[in-house]
Amino acid sequence: HGVITENTDVVLLDPPLVALDKDAPIPYAGEICAFNIHGLEAPFEAVVLNGTSGEGQLRARGLVDCELQKEYTFIIQAHDCGSGPGGTEGKKSHKAVVHIQVNDVNEFAPVFREPQYRAAVTEGKIYDSILQVEATDQDCSPQYSQICNYQITNTNTPFAIDRNGNIRNTEKLSYDRQQLYKIQVTAWDCGQKRALHSVPVHIDVKPVCKPGWQDWSKRVDYEPGTGSKQLFPKMQLETCGGPLSSVRTTVELQTSHIGKGCDRETYSEKSLQKLCGASSGSTDLLPAPSAATNWTASLVTDSGRDSDLIFRFDGHQAAKIPDWVVPQNLTDQFTIATWMKHGPSPGLRAEKETLLCNSDKTEMNRHHYSLYVHNCRLVFLLRRDFTQVDTFRPAEFHWKLEQICDKEWHYYVINVEFPVVTLYVDGVTYDPYLVTDDWPIHPSQIDVQLTVGACWQEQVKHKERGKNRFGIPRFTQYFRGSLSGLTIRPGKIESQKVISCLQACKEGLDINSLESLDKSIKFHFNPAQSILVMEGEDLENMNAAVRKVSYINSRQFPTPGIRRLHISTAVQCFGEDTCITIPDIDAVVMVLQPSEPRITITGVERLNQPASDLRAPGGTALFQDLHIISTVTRADEIIHNLDYCDVLVLGEELVPEQESLQLQRRALLGKHLDATNSTSGVDSMSNYEQVIRQVRYYNWRPGQLTERRFRLTCSELNGRYTSNEFNLEVSVLHSSEAGEHVNHMVAPPQYMQVVHHPSMIHDLYPSHSSAMPSAATVVIVMCIAALVVVVVLGIYRIHLTHQQEVKLAETAKEADVIWDDSALTITVNPMEVGGWGIGGVWKDEDDITSAESDDSEEEVDVQLPRMQRPSKKGLNWDKTTISY
Repeated sequence: HGVITENTDVVLLDPPLVALDKDAPIPYAGEICAFNIHGLEAPFEAVVLNGTSGEGQLRARGLVDCELQKEYTFIIQAHDCGSGPGGTEGKKSHKAVVHIQVNDVNEFAPVFREPQYRAAVTEGKIYDSILQVEATDQDCSPQYSQICNYQITNTNTPFAIDRNGNIRNTEKLSYDRQQLYKIQVTAWDCGQKRALHSVPVHIDVKPVCKPGWQDWSKRVDYEPGTGSKQLFPKMQLETCGGPLSSVRTTVELQTSHIGKGCDRETYSEKSLQKLCGASSGSTDLLPAPSAATNWTASLVTDSGRDSDLIFRFDGHQAAKIPDWVVPQNLTDQFTIATWMKHGPSPGLRAEKETLLCNSDKTEMNRHHYSLYVHNCRLVFLLRRDFTQVDTFRPAEFHWKLEQICDKEWHYYVINVEFPVVTLYVDGVTYDPYLVTDDWPIHPSQIDVQLTVGACWQEQVKHKERGKNRFGIPRFTQYFRGSLSGLTIRPGKIESQKVISCLQACKEGLDINSLESLDKSIKFHFNPAQSILVMEGEDLENMNAAVRKVSYINSRQFPTPGIRRLHISTAVQCFGEDTCITIPDIDAVVMVLQPSEPRITITGVERLNQPASDLRAPGGTALFQDLHIISTVTRADEIIHNLDYCDVLVLGEELVPEQESLQLQRRALLGKHLDATNSTSGVDSMSNYEQVIRQVRYYNWRPGQLTERRFRLTCSELNGRYTSNEFNLEVSVLHSSEAGEHVNHMVAPPQYMQVVHHPSMIHDLYPSHSSAMPSAATVVIVMCIAALVVVVVLGIYRIHLTHQQEVKLAETAKEADVIWDDSALTITVNPMEVGGWGIGGVWKDEDDITSAESDDSEEEVDVQLPRMQRPSKKGLNWDKTTISY
């Protein structure tokens, strides 16, 4: 048996290598000459150290490697020298078996099996073993090839490792505190040789599985004009592996802080009614304060954003509607409509809060009709006269609705078809839960007073002979809340289609690619499309459905700012009512600022007009070369509507006896525009151009007038965007100057044009003298004929001028007012004192209502009404809208 240490060549044998020969001490025959090794190419050789004693040595022919072969076995045999020194005829010994073991040297360091280790743990738990690392050693012996120790080289980590490489946590981990730990681990073999390189170990901390929505963004930016945008394109519901039988998700868009509950068109109430095809003839009881509508001047307004007019009542304000504004006969059919925002009334015993009240001015305190809130109930009172009905009939109609006191904006419409009264709230009909009857009111000579925000009545002072004696009239039953767009329309009721249009939101929730929605998903929108409910049984289908939920805003210039989103979810498991709870999530849609349009009016800014043109039946057109364009910041031209244009007279006011601004009625046909003193309209810029170009200035007694100056401005969205101020100066040329100045914009009258006829030219230049008398005769006859024509035309023109003066004088006399043409408004700006206008709405021909069929009347000129000169008592406005 022998041992050799790797990387050496000396073999230590036990017992030593010795061969004995009985022929000793005979020379040669008794001496050992060689040792022969027989084996499978054993890398060893044996040499004779002393032939006489027979000692030998075994050694390796090269370096041996334990890692290649740990043991060797072979046969060794000795030879004597025989008969001579060459060993001829020598004899061999018996064969001896040799076992050689290669001793190991610790030449290799431990190496980890993996370049990196990774594991995940759930927060809040202590693990016996999170993962096991393993290192190996290429040495051949157990002493040097076995790993005896592992160690974490990082300090202050909540982990430990044992001798087998198992890593555990020494404390509970928290996802909120740290989501990932990175540690380094090294190893030693049993020969205390350390690994040359440590191995990285990454441990992810996972939160405790909490059911809920994942992969959603808390903010979604919305670019105006981009249509429908998905809100949660990657969102999915984590249920922690539990089997579900159904999922119900509700998405709510919260827009109560925008305008009147959501983003709506902010045109005037009358313009919106035209846009929706409402019946004509409504009276706006809460218009913008102006010289003509001064009864709202004392009320508190809260315009907010986008020129949306809102009136706030705190229990101390009210307004008396002038008699000339109040509809005199409501008939059996009429409509009352208003926007209202109202909360619970303070105190245990709430008083009546009056929105609208028509009561006796003096003495009897009778309420003819009123609309009020009492204990979160909406009540409409309607007392008929004995002249209309003489029996016990319905008089009070009560509705109890959550909307009345939820402090949110709602649109209320009361349609009266006596004795039936129907209430619409946000386009949904509600029947009264209580109707009380009463006797009709006895006729009397007492005047009535219509009020908004409170009721007008006298206080009972004392009783005399069993009868009430009244004192000073005052307001009572004040309203606390906000109102907007309060209108009353006698003679007609509104259709549900029109009512829905008037209160419709321009923003809401949507489902993108509805046709691709799985048929197993049930969904439902509320009327305003601010709430979407989706329900399904398959989790993946529900995830796909929620990803399709979108936000859309159809306004060209939406109100910028935040819209809040609230998502709530309920799930059910098999055999259980509820199994897991899904937390609600909140997000926001950020509507970005739209590119603001710049409305520009261009045209000829100076006209030189002969005085005779101003006296002509057609007057003179002021804005024939007018152009209205709109651009955004990038100088790109855009197309949008306008809702009014003002034409104002600068300098001295027009003299009503001799001046006026007029517009032919045919200019309004097909455009649904009106020339009135109180309305505004929505129409395209091109239609406004066409109408304004036909505004004409008349002055049938120009006298010494030298010039007139006018200013034109236009608006979109009730003054949110306004144009530049376009100034026009008209210079009047009298007869002494008319021959020297010719306006390049006005063609010569037809009867003044020179016409050269070929036959005349031929006759003026005859070929021989005998033709002279005939030619002279022709010339004389033609001159006389021309003179007669000129005289006849002159007399006819004087006759027309005289007729016009007489007609205008009679019109002014019949109107019984003092005219003032100081301002013409193409759709009046309600905030502009002295503004008159042309307003309207552009609609498809199919949308024209019967109330708008007046266009079939005979074509006549419209003389725009004029406002009386202001006095110390204020401005007295003419009740007449248009004179024909």
